[in-house]
Amino acid sequence: MNEQTIALVTGANKGIGYEITAGLGMTVGVGARDLQKGEEAAEKLRANGVDAFAVPLDVTDDESVQAAVALFEERFGRLDVLVNNAAIAGVWPAAPSAATPESLREVLETNVIGVLRVTNAMLPLLARSARPRIVNQSSHLASLTLQTTPGAEFGEANGTYTPSKTFLNALTVQYAKELTNIKVNAACPGYVATDLNGFQGRDTPAEGARIAIRLATLPDDGPTGGLFDHSGPVPW
Repeated sequence: MNEQTIALVTGANKGIGYEITAGLGMTVGVGARDLQKGEEAAEKLRANGVDAFAVPLDVTDDESVQAAVALFEERFGRLDVLVNNAAIAGVWPAAPSAATPESLREVLETNVIGVLRVTNAMLPLLARSARPRIVNQSSHLASLTLQTTPGAEFGEANGTYTPSKTFLNALTVQYAKELTNIKVNAACPGYVATDLNGFQGRDTPAEGARIAIRLATLPDDGPTGGLFDHSGPVPW
């Protein structure tokens, strides 16, 4: 990838998303639901040498997503890298027996349907890239293998956020099967201190951003259709 590579990171005005934009080394759209926060993040990034600009983007809103598509179409005519980072935790912790259809729908709308909405809308622009990459921000919690490994400790049972990321993993695999000209992978950032978990994580957002950056800048012989953390592949 070079400095002319065009990227969009959703949910990028803070936390891991912000650090992904800071570390990509690309021209990056800072996706944010709140335009002012997006502008403030982009200004801070530019002050640190990043070619960043704000993109008003609510992944749960069709019109917002289409406006983002139009922005990239007009300004660049293509998109090289899409990092689907925006996510919500919902009520936490929320045991499956305490979850409601409404609470699950709310989380799925951002964490899964939002990814599908943005990805599908951006596919025509990605199709014009010589080296397109899609990275979906997942979690170790989403791994059914790790969740069912005897003795493994992955927190309390959760009926909304955790299965939403498992759903996202499945969607990632299906995208990779269909989009053979695009490398599509899922990233596990680790237990990162962000507002998603009340800043209880062990790692910094910059540390959590490393795997998404790596997957966004994969060489042509890199993998597709996988789930990865800083150490390598993670079992589904």
